[in-house]
Amino acid sequence: MVQALSQWLHATAAGEFLLTMLISMIPVAELRVGVPAGVAMGLPIPLALLAGVLGNMIPVPFVILFIRQIFKWIRVHIPKLGGMIDRLEERTYAKIENKNLVRYEAWGLLLFVAIPLPGTGAWTGSLVAALLDLRLKNAVPVIFVGVVIAGVIITGLTYGVTALL
Repeated sequence: MVQALSQWLHATAAGEFLLTMLISMIPVAELRVGVPAGVAMGLPIPLALLAGVLGNMIPVPFVILFIRQIFKWIRVHIPKLGGMIDRLEERTYAKIENKNLVRYEAWGLLLFVAIPLPGTGAWTGSLVAALLDLRLKNAVPVIFVGVVIAGVIITGLTYGVTALL
């Protein structure tokens, strides 16, 4: 069963599309890894970009809506992880202050998500939006535009590298 699923994921365009989406949903990797992986698997560049953007956006509303409750639950039920949660929040608040995200909210969040560097992206942008108490209807479109811009940048870099090879 597992072997058949693995074969399907790697042998069909639909499987490669889904796998690219799944890779793009992973924190830190996001579409920075998903798009090049999709192209490396054989997906056409536009499909890899679409799969990367869709996969990267799936966790966004859930992070914005539930991350504070999840952090609270972890602090109560798994106190040993409370320090890790505190450090994560402190680093995120430091990014908020360093990038002037409080002052520029939407524009700052857009640029923060759009620049495809480690520590930026949809996951961190969603955490920032949650910590800034941005409403879902305001944060999701901004994060989406940032993800699309990051996707275009990564796709351009991927296309450039594949053209050189």
